[in-house]
Amino acid sequence: MSSYKFKGHEIQGAGLGLRSSHYQEIFDTKPDVPWFELLSDNYMSDGGLPIIRAEKIREDYPVTLHGVGMSLGSTDPLNTDYLSKLKALTDRIEPTYVSDHIAWVSVGGKYTHDLLPLPYTEETLHHISDRISQVQEFLGRKILVENPSSYMTFDSTDMTEAEFIKGITQRTDCDLLLDINNIYVSAVNHDFDPYEYLKGIPSDRVKEIHLAGYEKMDNYLFDTHGYQVHPPVWDLYRAALKQFGAIPTLIEWDTDVPSFTTLRQEAKKAEQQLKAFS
Repeated sequence: MSSYKFKGHEIQGAGLGLRSSHYQEIFDTKPDVPWFELLSDNYMSDGGLPIIRAEKIREDYPVTLHGVGMSLGSTDPLNTDYLSKLKALTDRIEPTYVSDHIAWVSVGGKYTHDLLPLPYTEETLHHISDRISQVQEFLGRKILVENPSSYMTFDSTDMTEAEFIKGITQRTDCDLLLDINNIYVSAVNHDFDPYEYLKGIPSDRVKEIHLAGYEKMDNYLFDTHGYQVHPPVWDLYRAALKQFGAIPTLIEWDTDVPSFTTLRQEAKKAEQQLKAFS
């Protein structure tokens, strides 16, 4: 039986990504944040301060786990050591959701520490779907997969990203973590309509939404997660809520992390939008 004081698992409203610079303020003030997202790769240890802090957060809040190490699109064998540590973490923390990315991060056993894009072909769809199914069987639970932000496409691509994502959900029964900022960044970089993209996403599969800030470069947008959410992303978010309903939403801010107060202000903006569609 769980030892957590907070027994609930369901998430709703606008949550925040847990960052080390905010631990003490959260412990001291117990803010009315509805849930926190933990970067699973940071907590895969049997002991030490990170997992102790994660368990302390979990005493009072539901949490989700979001990772970057599955390398679902890679041709490397699935990393069973990584998955074993992730399974141990999920058993220990009891997250509402476990998620990773539609991308690859490893080749020949070497990790790039970057989320690299895939060609959207039938062969790739079969490959990543098989790996997602293997991961779900290993973990004993569904996972959520997140749409990428990208800066290049492949000549061999023969379907849209939305069609590719829909195919993944049909073949694996997984669910979706829909990153609205990623959609907008990729749409600008590759000149497609982000609103048409949304229409291709299966509504019953979207269980969580991410919002973040991008950086405008000379001729492309860069998904840095280091700024407030930009107005066109808020506009696209409202369209997503109209289509999918009041899906639990997370504010991501990973670089140049601001004060906890600033982060909560961004979450309150999302909360206002969620209330309008709930």
